[in-house]
Amino acid sequence: MSNKTMQKMQPKKEAMPKVRWISLVVAVVVLVSLPFWGGDYIVNIFTLILMYMAIGEMWNLLAGYAGLVSLGAQAFIGLGGYSLAMISQVFKLPFLLGFLLAAVVSVVFALIISFPIFNMKDVYFTIGTWLVAEALCVFFQTWGFVNYNVGYNITVARRLSSTSVYFIAFGVGLIALLAVVFILRSKFGLGLMAMRDNEAASEIRGVKLYKSKLICFLISSAITGVAGAALYLNLAYIKPTVGFGIDWTVSMVFITVIGGMGTIEGPIIGSIIFVILRQLLYNFSGFSMLILGVIAVVMILVAPKGIMGLINNKTGFDLFGVKRKVKISDFAGIDAASAE
Repeated sequence: MSNKTMQKMQPKKEAMPKVRWISLVVAVVVLVSLPFWGGDYIVNIFTLILMYMAIGEMWNLLAGYAGLVSLGAQAFIGLGGYSLAMISQVFKLPFLLGFLLAAVVSVVFALIISFPIFNMKDVYFTIGTWLVAEALCVFFQTWGFVNYNVGYNITVARRLSSTSVYFIAFGVGLIALLAVVFILRSKFGLGLMAMRDNEAASEIRGVKLYKSKLICFLISSAITGVAGAALYLNLAYIKPTVGFGIDWTVSMVFITVIGGMGTIEGPIIGSIIFVILRQLLYNFSGFSMLILGVIAVVMILVAPKGIMGLINNKTGFDLFGVKRKVKISDFAGIDAASAE
């Protein structure tokens, strides 16, 4: 590369952090102030975007960064929704405790199923997670303690303003985003990506495969469960066939694939596109999933790495600044990081 070319590229590299910080500040200001200048419809749209972004980031953390492609994430959506419903409707406790219970129950359930499903590889892991979610759905339909297949109306949702629900969604979305950024800036995150690319080679370099998978799975499950509670606070009604429906995971896959798997920005872009398309296709509910599927297939053919992957390849833009060059020395201490 010539000196002139390098000189031309240097200002762009120097300007990148400024663009990044300006973009982040503007985004935070807009989102925090949105309820005070946006109408109810706009607030509701962004509430959905933030919630779907949260579950998209968690599915992307598993599949895009750890290589754990799951079709059973709906299990934690349902557990989160039922945790909220039981706390608020059955025990008549403050509904915010439902979010705490959602995280605890999701982590406990993830621990229970982790040993059998982590002994499955590749497509068997994917199918195994789906079967677990389906079994959980059947169990809840026959469990009297959770009102069988009738479900619950979450009446506390009717007492909350759209602004309150929006800020809950904002909090959940922010937690999911910061969790992913923090993980990817750590050696533990580097270990996850190494494990995704080559399990055998990463294990030789010191990555504890089972421990890394488990920690990643528990984090994803906990935040997905909390997001599930937020989603059903917004929907105000839950029953097993909906709470544990595979449509939730289909939505996560669509969001991640369209936005860009293996990028933090991908689920943000994907959730915006997904929510807007769902609104446009509202009157075509019977065909909406088919249309979304066709769009996803076309996107995979045109831009296999998603919209953010395409932008990154063309411009090198990385909003959260988590990309770094991998050195052999980076792998030193991954074992310790996984143990923390």
